[in-house]
Amino acid sequence: MSQLAQIGYLIAASLFVLGLKGLAHPRSAVRGNLLSSLGMLIAVVVTLLDRSIVDFTVIIAGVVIGSLIGAIVAIKVPMTAMPQMVALFNGFGGAASVLVAGGSYIEGASTGTNNLELAIAAGATALIGAVTFTGSLIAFAKLQELMSGKSITFPGMRAFTALLVLAGIVLVVMMAIDPSAELELWALAALASLLGVLLVVPVGGADMPVVIALLNSYSGLAAAATGFVLDNSLLIIAGSLVGASGLILTRIMCKAMNRSLANVMLGKGTAATSAADADEVYAGKIKSTSADELAMLLDGAQRVVIVPGYGLAVAQAQHAVRELTKVLEERGIEVEFAIHPVAGRMPGHMNVLLAEAEIPYEQLKEMDEINPTFEQTDVAIVLGANDVVNPLAREDPNSPIAGMPILNVDKARTVVVVKRSLSPGFAGIPNPLFAADNCLMYFADGKAAVVELTKAIQES
Repeated sequence: MSQLAQIGYLIAASLFVLGLKGLAHPRSAVRGNLLSSLGMLIAVVVTLLDRSIVDFTVIIAGVVIGSLIGAIVAIKVPMTAMPQMVALFNGFGGAASVLVAGGSYIEGASTGTNNLELAIAAGATALIGAVTFTGSLIAFAKLQELMSGKSITFPGMRAFTALLVLAGIVLVVMMAIDPSAELELWALAALASLLGVLLVVPVGGADMPVVIALLNSYSGLAAAATGFVLDNSLLIIAGSLVGASGLILTRIMCKAMNRSLANVMLGKGTAATSAADADEVYAGKIKSTSADELAMLLDGAQRVVIVPGYGLAVAQAQHAVRELTKVLEERGIEVEFAIHPVAGRMPGHMNVLLAEAEIPYEQLKEMDEINPTFEQTDVAIVLGANDVVNPLAREDPNSPIAGMPILNVDKARTVVVVKRSLSPGFAGIPNPLFAADNCLMYFADGKAAVVELTKAIQES
């Protein structure tokens, strides 16, 4: 590698670090994204110019086709489907790592230039990358409802999965012993592909945000391993940054979902099973309301906390919520938003939606900050959230979500829940909050409900 290329890689790596730092805060997230993109552009250009033999026709064709597909996806895919797209991106990253590292290994095997380090790196890439690819496809299928979101298991599944992991390690060792062997590489990729499926299918829908974060980490580790195969320092740095940040995010999600990292990595997710009968929980206790009644209720409120959930995302109600917020604030009401770490289908889902509607970041309060204030809240409006406000997590040790940190909206003076129906959340269990004495149910589409409520307040 030329000295100029090394300088280019150093600049690109620095931009990656600065970009990642910028992504840590909403105010600097756009700048961070642009810095990271600039770093990747520099890395690609430097890599191409540093190679003496490059077929730019194929590269340009790939850029054009990829850009076209990316533009169509960006326009067509709704915000509610972003978690599925993130899962696919993780999978494609893993597959790309396997193909690139595999191609380099096969070329070295044919010329006899492979060594111990390259063989181990290629084996690690095949193992991690293939797991990421098929695991991400299963995550996509579950989130897209192409297959059941419930836990799927069979007798002896954990033992079989453990044997596959052991077999994968043995194949990597065999590649290290004989760096010219190609059969072991293909066998490892096939085995890891099956392993990826078996690691994700047991995970229920409630744990899917954790799985997405973990697969993101896997894709980074696969890229870093590919960097060792290609002897590319920038790829090692970029992959390590993605792997580390994904692992940190996974740990945060595990804490928010009350799951251990070891259980998630072994596919020991909580099944989406019902812990109680919905008729028993709700019978004769549900109190429905209307926009006009809520307008009168809010007329005497001084503090309102809005809890966004996946239902808000489905209804695309973020702009309507912004209008409601403005109307309430014009009447001297303090309005804040309670953000649960796993509200929606992926980390930061609600933050992105509310930022899209230009709701000030200062009004978005994290769970630990907002929970102590619910007792001083006049009205808590829950928009499409379910599991993250379910008091069973706090009260029932036998519940599938037992111990999961929740937003304590049930402690507000009045709780208004906007939902289409009494259908359960990802955990598949009823929510006693809906039947609580201080809870009113507003059955309607999220956007329509907020628009009607805003109109009723303005006319009151």
